[in-house]
Amino acid sequence: MSNPSRILVIEDDLNVVQQLVSGLRRAGFDTSLAMAGDEGLAQILNGSFDLVLLDLMLPNLTGFEVLEAVRTRVSVPVVVLSARTELPARLQSFERGAVDFVPKPFFMEELIARIRARLALTSPTPRRALALADVTLDLDARTARRGDVALDLTEYEFNVVAFLRERAGRAQSRTQIADGALSESGECGDRTVDSHISRIRKKLGPRAARRIQTVWGIGYRCDEEDEA
Repeated sequence: MSNPSRILVIEDDLNVVQQLVSGLRRAGFDTSLAMAGDEGLAQILNGSFDLVLLDLMLPNLTGFEVLEAVRTRVSVPVVVLSARTELPARLQSFERGAVDFVPKPFFMEELIARIRARLALTSPTPRRALALADVTLDLDARTARRGDVALDLTEYEFNVVAFLRERAGRAQSRTQIADGALSESGECGDRTVDSHISRIRKKLGPRAARRIQTVWGIGYRCDEEDEA
């Protein structure tokens, strides 16, 4: 299970604090609190938060001053939550680096939806990868590695390996392999597929090569496990 997102609330109104902290924690967020601008800024600079909720009217440092200080030092997204709903306050918030502005009073359900939408934008997208014995195929970078060693697969060799691995345990005819992995090459005959498989086995190394089995009279199959 992944760790909950960490949110810092910088707010000095006790009623709003109670609403925010209880609502965010019920929604599953790891929530911290600061009730003054300077305290909030210190927590941002010394902590590791996924998002900050910031009031504008704060003691010691205003929300605008916090935004200005954060902008050049930390990349955490800051959502302004304020009763100052006039246009200049909104524009100044965005000019100083806020990613969103939520006016008070607010609906907790809407605020949580906005937070989740913002976190989804900043969360890293997992890389797509396939494992074939001791070889890893990175589908996004289109690279193949055996441990720390990069394998010199051509574009179409990579296509063939990925095609078979994605269909592990199922025999694929030479026509299926050609249509699914080699159609753009213009060379889709049975002998072309066999030539690619021969070169692929040599490049993958013994463990991964054993996973690509010949199915006589049909084509090839990527076994789900190494042979004993």
